[in-house]
Amino acid sequence: MEIQRVGSRPSGKGPPEWFTGTVRIDPLFTAPDPARVAGASVTFEPGARTAWHTHPLGQTLIVTAGCGWAQRAGGPVEEIRPGDVVWFAPGEKHWHGASPTTAMTHIAIQEALNGTTVDWMEHVTDEQYQADPSRR
Repeated sequence: MEIQRVGSRPSGKGPPEWFTGTVRIDPLFTAPDPARVAGASVTFEPGARTAWHTHPLGQTLIVTAGCGWAQRAGGPVEEIRPGDVVWFAPGEKHWHGASPTTAMTHIAIQEALNGTTVDWMEHVTDEQYQADPSRR
């Protein structure tokens, strides 16, 4: 058994290559080999979001606070709220983040394939982001 105490892993800023806006990443766990799962709590300030990306083995998001948006390529922008669990299939191009007016926090869980948990792509444009789901 291993216990990772709260505060034992420092928070970090979401790199501008992968995020738009202010994002804080709080690492939660990286399982030792042969396991390959990792998790982090990610907080997006209003308007902040990921770039488009995929995960080789998929990703699960558990929304814990606020109000956010998520979109898979070719699909509508969907509102996500605390208690919602979002699954992105392996290789599914997507993004997620806060709504324009409300911060959002989620726990992100993904597995590594050959040492890679995520493949980052282009930034979500303001036009793509402004596809407000409440206007549908």
